[in-house]
This record gives sequence, structure tokens and C-alpha cells, in this order.
Amino acid sequence: MEDELRPEYDFTQMQGGVREKYVDRYQSGTNLVLLEPDVAQAFPNDEAVNNALRLLIQVAQSQLPNSGVQMTE
Repeated sequence: MEDELRPEYDFTQMQGGVREKYVDRYQSGTNLVLLEPDVAQAFPNDEAVNNALRLLIQVAQSQLPNSGVQMTE
């Protein structure tokens, strides 16, 4: 197999990299969601997104008493 990697990408010279840095988080079931840029501007971090979604769930539950939407924490 021919090496098609450009010479400037010499990974043998790299230092400080950590293999499998996020493997535990991935295996624990972390959900990653890609937000559109306009939506991402409204939410500075994951806590803000979670708070907004929890509020939306509460509103939905109050509008439809038997909607089946369950809030879990």
C-alpha cells in the first residue's frame, strides 16, 4: 500500500497526543448533536442547551396533560 500522506504531516514528530482520550465518554453513551450555526449562537454551552430543552419539555407537558412526554433527570 502506498503512503499518500503529505510529508508535512509527519506524525512521528508529534508529541503530547493522547490515544483514546475520549473513549470512555464515547462508550458511556454520550450523544453528540450538531447545531446549525444560528442555533449555536443562541447557546454558549451544553448547560444552556439542556436548560432550554428542559423548559421546552415542561411547556409541552403543561400544554398537553396526557402527552406521554416524560421528564427524567
